[in-house]
Amino acid sequence: MQVSQLMNTNVVSVTPGETATLAARLLNRHNIGALPVCGIDGRLKGILTDRDIVLRCVAAENDPDTTTVGDIMSRGVISVSPDDDVCEAARIMAGDQVRRLPVTQDGRVVGMLSLGDMARRREFDMEAAKALSDISSNIKRI
Repeated sequence: MQVSQLMNTNVVSVTPGETATLAARLLNRHNIGALPVCGIDGRLKGILTDRDIVLRCVAAENDPDTTTVGDIMSRGVISVSPDDDVCEAARIMAGDQVRRLPVTQDGRVVGMLSLGDMARRREFDMEAAKALSDISSNIKRI
């Protein structure tokens, strides 16, 4: 099965210039754990998670109203294509210890794929479980 058949296409994103406060509100409002960070052209620049906000902003005693997403986002984000195989996406998640992958086409975000998306489909529950186990173990496996 291809990633396009499982990914969520209702993607909420932010730009690097937005504040950590706005990003936190978006995460809360949409009940999600990560936001792709995109340039004005829609190209993926990074990803911001709830954990990034807590550790890189709040715990670092920075003001979330003035700290920009670009200051605290993770760069060098791994993404997959809509045409990629879901099992390969699960292996990437496990290997890179991430729970979500932006789905990009021509550098632009077209969706998000999460372990939860896979776990909800019985045919991929084993891949999702293995990926989660590898992510949670703190041992990076290749």
